[in-house]
Amino acid sequence: MNTSDLELHQMNPQGRFSNRAEDYAKYRPSYPTEAIEFILEGWQDSAKLTAVDIGAGTGISSRLLADKKVKVIAIEPNGAMRQAATPHPLVKYRDGNAENTNLPNSSVDLVTCFQSFHWFEIEPTLREFQRILKPEGKIALVWNDRDIDGKDEFTRQHGQIIDKVGGKSSVAHRMNKYHEQYISSLLPNVRYRSFPYRQPLDKTSLIGLAMSSSYIPKAGVSHQQLVNDLNELHSQHCDRQSLVYLYYKTSVYVWEYCSSFASGKINIASPKE
Repeated sequence: MNTSDLELHQMNPQGRFSNRAEDYAKYRPSYPTEAIEFILEGWQDSAKLTAVDIGAGTGISSRLLADKKVKVIAIEPNGAMRQAATPHPLVKYRDGNAENTNLPNSSVDLVTCFQSFHWFEIEPTLREFQRILKPEGKIALVWNDRDIDGKDEFTRQHGQIIDKVGGKSSVAHRMNKYHEQYISSLLPNVRYRSFPYRQPLDKTSLIGLAMSSSYIPKAGVSHQQLVNDLNELHSQHCDRQSLVYLYYKTSVYVWEYCSSFASGKINIASPKE
């Protein structure tokens, strides 16, 4: 079967990042403070909250939540990713996945998925969220997308270079279907905000960022062409500190009140193409 015919959750999401963990930990972008504050909006004392960050990877988002005094359970099925994670006193890393977190019923205030929800099988995942959330819990789904439609020329050209390797049917393009049109159909009354974010990159981190993506080749002719193109792009756009800046649009979807699950107001069924 052609991989373009597969759903993303059928494309080995739990194992495909095993040889990307080091690059992921070093070079993946963070998230704007405003995005974290939007997720926690309405809670008076974040120190009283327990969050589960599902598909936590190397813990970038988990640590941001913990920096706000939230106790975080970081669920990540890939052992290499967990091992590459930086420790934090309020973050506990655990094996598990979105469909089976191994957490008790009604045990968490917040479920977050940063750059991960597109890898999950939607129906069993939402049922698991229903099971582990407290009656007035929240779900937050977050993506960092390169702002290729913005005014920054470097970001636009960077997107073109990545597309030459990944193609229009790549994971990066296919995961866009999990944004507004589908999230709003899955979760009623979802709140959406978008925040700008800028990632400074030197030449090494520019290439390392590309290598952290599971669909980018790490060897061969295509790999070498990508490295050459990124080196040339860096030379054209770097400032006096030898830095370039990649612009993102951070999309945040927050859905409140798990009681809507029980009342049948939530669409558990997977969205169709």
